[in-house]
Amino acid sequence: MSAGGGKKAILAALSANAGIAVAKFVGAAITGSASMLAEAVHSVADTSNQGLLLLGQKRAEQEADELHPFGYGRNRYFYSFVVALVLFTLGSIYAIYEGIHKIQHPEELSSPIVAIVILLIAIGLESYSFMTAVKESTPLKGNSSWWRFIRTSRSPELPVVLLEDTGALVGLILAFAGVGLTMLTDDPVWDGVGTLAIGLLLGVIAVILIIEMQSLLIGEGATPEEDRLIRSNLVDGNKIDRVIHLKTQYMGPEEILVAAKIAIVPGLEIADIADAIDAAEARVRDAVPAARVIYLEPDLYRRQTV
Repeated sequence: MSAGGGKKAILAALSANAGIAVAKFVGAAITGSASMLAEAVHSVADTSNQGLLLLGQKRAEQEADELHPFGYGRNRYFYSFVVALVLFTLGSIYAIYEGIHKIQHPEELSSPIVAIVILLIAIGLESYSFMTAVKESTPLKGNSSWWRFIRTSRSPELPVVLLEDTGALVGLILAFAGVGLTMLTDDPVWDGVGTLAIGLLLGVIAVILIIEMQSLLIGEGATPEEDRLIRSNLVDGNKIDRVIHLKTQYMGPEEILVAAKIAIVPGLEIADIADAIDAAEARVRDAVPAARVIYLEPDLYRRQTV
């Protein structure tokens, strides 16, 4: 994923959530709806999260230096991890607390129709943000399922925005149901039930994000397809006989570190070995452009005897 593609989805989500948050707070103040207030806090969390994703992209653009010789690309993973923590603490825990409180101490809603109108507007804006994220992600997803894309993507921003927008849309539907049932049954406990459901939903999404971002943060290797391409392009069948072992790691969403021990055909001169290594690096970079840092160790392949 290019930073530009991710940035478009982030900006769409940022603008939508900022407007939605203001509308929800106004609606919560007018109606006294707990589910509306929980959704307002959720939108504030989402808006803050998009700001953090943009900050992570900016920090990742810093040039490599003596302290960080491989650059700052992992900032995008770190800030995406922080996003997951914010979603859990500011969004989920607050909504669960507020939901339990409103179930135990239900309060009548005033002007619930205002909440319904605001929620419908919010659903429209969130749908725009969600469709933007889907459009940006589709070329990268390919034939994979959306769940597999979220689990295997080495670029954090689009999976984060997709999950956030999905949670926001489902959360709005839950808030709509809570307010609607309160109006139909004249029982405000449904508003608390809707709020609690929103909190549990955000908790599930936050945990998924925490697990995925933690895995990226500590370092994931190349995808199976990238690993296959790297191995096949290291070997030329002439001077490089085979790959003895290979290790890869994403140093950032668009940079893979490749370290391999390769078996050189016996009898080659040093200059020929150097040429073979240079050619192998060029082939790998052509096949996998993200493989920017490559270290190859030449060796002779020796079969182990038992």
